[in-house]
Amino acid sequence: MLETEVLQQPKFNGPATTVESDYDYPPYVCGLSSAMKQVAKEELHEDENIRRQALAQFREWIAKHPHIKKCRTDAVFLLRFLRTKKFSVPSACEMLERYLTIRQLFPQWFQQLDINDPAINEIFENGYLVPLPQRDSSGRQVIFSRAAKFDPYKFTSVQMARVHSLICEALLDDEDSQVAGYVYINDESGMNMGFVSLWSLTDLRSIVKCIQNSTPMRHKETHFVNIPHYANRIIELGVSMLSDKLKKRIIVHKNVDILKSKIDAEILPKEYGGTMPMADMIREFKQKLVQRRAAILALDDMQIEVTKEAANFAGNDIGDIDAGVVGSFRKLEVD
Repeated sequence: MLETEVLQQPKFNGPATTVESDYDYPPYVCGLSSAMKQVAKEELHEDENIRRQALAQFREWIAKHPHIKKCRTDAVFLLRFLRTKKFSVPSACEMLERYLTIRQLFPQWFQQLDINDPAINEIFENGYLVPLPQRDSSGRQVIFSRAAKFDPYKFTSVQMARVHSLICEALLDDEDSQVAGYVYINDESGMNMGFVSLWSLTDLRSIVKCIQNSTPMRHKETHFVNIPHYANRIIELGVSMLSDKLKKRIIVHKNVDILKSKIDAEILPKEYGGTMPMADMIREFKQKLVQRRAAILALDDMQIEVTKEAANFAGNDIGDIDAGVVGSFRKLEVD
């Protein structure tokens, strides 16, 4: 349980000629549990003094940025980036700039994220992507996906990406998760041939770059289980675009029994050997999505003037993808 849980109202700053003092912001009350405070100190070098100085520097940078027109500057929002970058203020500033940029470059993926959108709601309630209510033994948030619950003949890659973006935004202000990070479990059983043509290579490359370069999340582990033999190349293609750091954090399991031997099985849905039925998990997180709806939609108020240089990081060049992997991807229809 959190020692103190404070939900601050998002604060937005526009262009400024003078920098606001710390007294212009709501007082920050640390929302970390006692255990996470220790993890933050050991892994992120975070303490009260470092956090205060970093927030002040971050806000000054935002206020003076020539292209940022409007941005949240409340502590919990800025700590998304500072904690992801282990309190390197320059790196956190760069990630925020990219985060704001991709929201405007790819509004179809990152804006107007609304659980009341019929397609998003149906995909979520089908159980395609669900954060588990219990954390693992390391205090990490686990996000569970089931390919069989996404219909690629009914829904598009854009709608798939929007579900992922909505769920991430609903989680990102959670301070324990900012510190401990995220674990992803992907049950690929039921993945059909419709997934082969769901994503274009250019879109796949862009979304992968957005995830690993611009999203303020500590990606700790990614587990794949029950991958159909014909889907190996699809997974391989996506993995080929990841950084070496993230590639090393991918674990493939042949079946659920092996997966359960490697993680905390009791936190899984009841259908996978845990205690809580998936339907209850969906219902519980749906309440959070409804509660967070206004705050998530308000993120669309943020604005940055996108320069050509800033847009280059999300370019569509696919020349550096291994030709053999691309070739295999194109031949997937021939089993």
